[in-house]
Amino acid sequence: MTDTTWTQCVEWLAAAAPDPRACKRAWDEGDGIALVEAGRYWDVLSVPDQLGLLALDLLWQPSLPAPGPTLVDTAARRIGFLLPPDPGSRWIGTGLRYAGRGSWVAVPPPYRSSRFMEWLVPPDGSGVLHAPVTLELALRQANGTLAVPAPAPGE
Repeated sequence: MTDTTWTQCVEWLAAAAPDPRACKRAWDEGDGIALVEAGRYWDVLSVPDQLGLLALDLLWQPSLPAPGPTLVDTAARRIGFLLPPDPGSRWIGTGLRYAGRGSWVAVPPPYRSSRFMEWLVPPDGSGVLHAPVTLELALRQANGTLAVPAPAPGE
């Protein structure tokens, strides 16, 4: 990415914070994590890491648009997908966590990892997010893959 693109990424992501300057300072100081409120520019669907990584692989298809911003928290073993804000959203499933308006999300800067968090797909600064329907289909397919029992030894 160019310096201009990184600047757009930082500005777009920090704009979701109540104080964008404090957000940027948090990224540059201490552990490099800022708490940002979900529900204004984006919501976050957090899923177990194995499911999330399989779904993200499925989203990298030439027939689909590039995936939206995606976080990994290696300590919590979770993958977070940024989606358009939707106060009426009802994501239901084992291990799914939805952060919308009134929720706070720990976010590293888009230009480097911080502690246990990093961007698998950093925001591009344009505001492009995951399409909920496309993400749901990928999660369903990934879940089906995880549900298939492994063959017994010798089969």
